Amino acid sequence: MWEEDYLVRHIDDEHGNAAEIWLRDGLVVPPPSSGVICPHCGCQQATTFPAGYLAHHPELFRSAEPVAPDATPLLSPVPPRRPY
Repeated sequence: MWEEDYLVRHIDDEHGNAAEIWLRDGLVVPPPSSGVICPHCGCQQATTFPAGYLAHHPELFRSAEPVAPDATPLLSPVPPRRPY
């Protein structure tokens, strides 16, 4: 997952039609809803979320370090078998 900030400028062209210009880091870019590709894996089925969505859902981010496995031994409800 990643998050990018865009600046959207709403303008009227010479014919009076409304238009939007999307900017990222000062450069004109296509709107994020048109053909988003994941910069990490190249997946072309990426999904967009509303602004600030990821800040309110920290569970979507993986931790930086792998979580250590639980050291508690597993107990089976089935009694052990007798050897033959």
